[in-house]
Amino acid sequence: MKVKICGIMDAGTALKAVEFGADALGFVFADSRRKVSPELVREINAQLPPEIHKVGVFVNESKHKVEDIADYCGLTHIQLHGEESPSFCKGFSLPVIKGFNIGCHSDLELVNKYACEGFLLDSPKGVYRGGTGKAFDWSILQDADLDGKRIILAGGLNSENVTAAIRIANPYMVDVSSGVETDGKKDLKKIKDFILAAKGEEPLDENVYDA
Repeated sequence: MKVKICGIMDAGTALKAVEFGADALGFVFADSRRKVSPELVREINAQLPPEIHKVGVFVNESKHKVEDIADYCGLTHIQLHGEESPSFCKGFSLPVIKGFNIGCHSDLELVNKYACEGFLLDSPKGVYRGGTGKAFDWSILQDADLDGKRIILAGGLNSENVTAAIRIANPYMVDVSSGVETDGKKDLKKIKDFILAAKGEEPLDENVYDA
């Protein structure tokens, strides 16, 4: 199972997440307590292996600004998590992941109107678009006709429930932010435990979490 750790805010956490086995890292450029500057993300990405997906998260931003930030920071993917239309999501220079807030089965109907590289299904929005720490009913994905789309499951995931979430929803990738935080900050032990659980491995000794 592929894993994305979202809401990265410093190089140390990014490098440890990669060491622990993360496949993708997410950087939030929209309004959020995890919002980061392009300058910081450029610095972090310069230290990461080329095979790691570096995803920029944007909400209702202009295409020109998204492209400028993506190029400057060295992003590999663009995640759009607002009311961006199907036509808006086309024509970017990088693969696009479209985010959706899912509350019920009918919310999934919108997904098939888009043609994107990936589709991030998140919990219903709170103050911000993501990072609420709340899960939606994963079982609604079991009989959903999503036309073979690459689903990235997000919303309320943590090391204790991610195995069940994967079994029920069968996503292409799982995405976590608040579920690997303690007091609003990324927790290396929780990141490691989440990645191991998602990939079906056993936790290691405590000292592997030391920065």
